[in-house]
Amino acid sequence: MSFLKKLRDKMFRSSDKITDGLDALVAPDPDDAPQTDPQAEAEITPDVAPAPTAQPEAAPAPKPGILGRFMGRAPEEAKREFDDAMLESLEELLIEADMGVETALRVTANIAEGRMGKRVSAADIKQALAAEVTRIMEPVARPMPLYAKRPQVVLVVGVNGSGKTTTIGKLASQFKAAGKSVVIAAGDTFRAAAVEQLQVWGERAGVPVLTAPEGSDPASLAFEAMTKAQESGADLLMIDTAGRLQNRADLMEELTKIVRVIRKKDPEAPHNTLLVLDATTGQNAVNQVEIFRKIADVSGLVMTKLDGTAKGGVLVALADKFGLPIHAIGVGEQIDDLAPFDPEDFAAALVGLDK
Repeated sequence: MSFLKKLRDKMFRSSDKITDGLDALVAPDPDDAPQTDPQAEAEITPDVAPAPTAQPEAAPAPKPGILGRFMGRAPEEAKREFDDAMLESLEELLIEADMGVETALRVTANIAEGRMGKRVSAADIKQALAAEVTRIMEPVARPMPLYAKRPQVVLVVGVNGSGKTTTIGKLASQFKAAGKSVVIAAGDTFRAAAVEQLQVWGERAGVPVLTAPEGSDPASLAFEAMTKAQESGADLLMIDTAGRLQNRADLMEELTKIVRVIRKKDPEAPHNTLLVLDATTGQNAVNQVEIFRKIADVSGLVMTKLDGTAKGGVLVALADKFGLPIHAIGVGEQIDDLAPFDPEDFAAALVGLDK
């Protein structure tokens, strides 16, 4: 199964919400239907039915052309005038899909340009919306850069529950399958479940996972992992971190210490700082980006759990607001459910289009 098909199938909550909303925008308005006055009908209805009159013979229905006979006739698609009311409804629909107020207003304004006063179908609006989403997303759709530097240190940050640990495991497994040697440091030493999860992924991928006793200093583990990666000639060192935002000062101090310690081994480390975000949090993802950009020098984003939400539009808001590279998106638990971000595929899946 192609990732586009998987993405489209699994993003049903987002695409269905937007598709249903767009279909409703151009549905015929019951108020526009001609109204009949029952009283007036009663006044002109005779007591005795008039004698039947000869009806002219009905003209034969036109025969379809060659293409019509071969393909069948498709029913004409409903259209309505693109007016202020439709524009406002479209804005509300995109805001409900967590595209954010500023981005939704900008997108709808661009869609409206050249269409105001014209009759449009739901398909017209879907195509225009997909084009706008693609335009916003294309500049940020970039894979995580790989360098000749050994080891390339990848610091992975994000709140607990965002899918951070699973993402590290999937990336490590994918890099290993691509011929890279990988070392994982289980730096979230306060969560035994995170360590165990990474160990499972490590065993599955044949990647060593360095751990420390629960409650140990994550910076010390990172230093040990850096030493191990250098000695083994590893291509990549992926460091998991804690994600407790309840006390930002502690988290900032912890991340700062990790960076300070690994820079004793390599002054340029970390070479990538990935922020993993959970799509189901909607607009909270925007707040998380703002916080982690202050705490850590975030270089790129990974968005997980797009299969479990109707809030997929938040990824458009993130691209529009921050312009940070989006390296990958996830739509499930399997290793191939995390794939490089493709803006056209994402836009098509978001609005429910077949490419």
